[in-house]
Amino acid sequence: MTSIPLVLSQHAEEAAFQWLLRDLAVWAPHYDLKDLAKLDGRVEAHLDGLRVAGDPGWASIREELAWEEPGEVFSATLLALEVESEERLGEALAVATSSTELSRGAISALGWLSRERAIPWITRLLASEDPMVRRIALGGAAARRHDPGQVLGEAIALGEAALKARALKAAGELGRQDLLSHCRAHYAADDPDARLWAAWSGALLGDGGAIHPLATAAFEGGPKAVRAVDLAARRMPLAQAHAWTQQLAAEDAHRRLALQVAGATGDPAIVPWLLEMMKVKDVARLAGEAFSTLTGVDLALLDLEGEWPEGFEAGPTEDPEDEDVSMDPDEDLPWPDPDLVAGWWAANGAAFSAGTRYLLGKPLAPGALMEALVSGRQRQRTVAALELALANPGRPLFETRARGSVQRAILGG
Repeated sequence: MTSIPLVLSQHAEEAAFQWLLRDLAVWAPHYDLKDLAKLDGRVEAHLDGLRVAGDPGWASIREELAWEEPGEVFSATLLALEVESEERLGEALAVATSSTELSRGAISALGWLSRERAIPWITRLLASEDPMVRRIALGGAAARRHDPGQVLGEAIALGEAALKARALKAAGELGRQDLLSHCRAHYAADDPDARLWAAWSGALLGDGGAIHPLATAAFEGGPKAVRAVDLAARRMPLAQAHAWTQQLAAEDAHRRLALQVAGATGDPAIVPWLLEMMKVKDVARLAGEAFSTLTGVDLALLDLEGEWPEGFEAGPTEDPEDEDVSMDPDEDLPWPDPDLVAGWWAANGAAFSAGTRYLLGKPLAPGALMEALVSGRQRQRTVAALELALANPGRPLFETRARGSVQRAILGG
């Protein structure tokens, strides 16, 4: 017979692992809202096993917390908050505050918790003397799209670096146009995270002056560069975005950025170039994604996929002397067959008008964007949320990472 401690240990491991899968899924090109809700259910199933066990369940979580990973921090923080245990929360936050990466788990827990439980905790944590705890509280407030009031401006003006950067990001997420001047004041900040999120929020809040610093942030690289270049392109006039695409495409090192800019325009005028890029192995799948996002065409469903090119490798190799262990950024994207896709475009391209911006085959408009939020894949849903916010400066950015049940309630189903 399997022992109870072993079962609880398995629940603790699986809760953290399923959270990690979900954390990856919110940015994935092949997950939709229904898929996200299923992952939520798996996380909850393992958390329930720990909840009903009481103290032995917490003991299992505490053991897993020693691994110092975001998923374990999520589980520990959530269950500590649910039972309102200051002692257990202190144990979880001791790990969560050790790095911004680990703090993501605690922020996620505040977003996962029911609203009636979360808001009092957020208010309490915002009063902490520890800036990392306040950063977690601000992140949790932003994840819930709960406006914490004047403390947000104070965090931008007086906070230490990590807290300031998170507060600048929250200003855009919450649609706080009253903080636009704070954002502008940080477009040239010394801290790269502050510069990035100040410009990102400034663009969302309607400031055309944010385009240049946002585009500059994209060239600084790092995991946030994609978000910077995407929003900069969406905020630009089409002619400027097309010129930027050509400038970037002239250098092989910037070809991915060029495709991201082109895809963000949603202009059918870029399709001939996308078709050419589908012949370039390193970026073929990214070009296919840009085409699908514009047209709404599912390459796999319509049998427009090609074969993996012989001899092409992406991601870690089996060569022990290969020091590049970075993952394949396009791993979950289908491989387009350029000829088949070109054939589809020849038959259907006349339905699209150059100079008009499209998302999933429809011109950008509130109805089409809401439809994409309901039925699109996660990356497409993120695009729809950004476009809605850009069209309505001051409107909070829809949170496509929230629990599936919460999103469905907001979207009416």
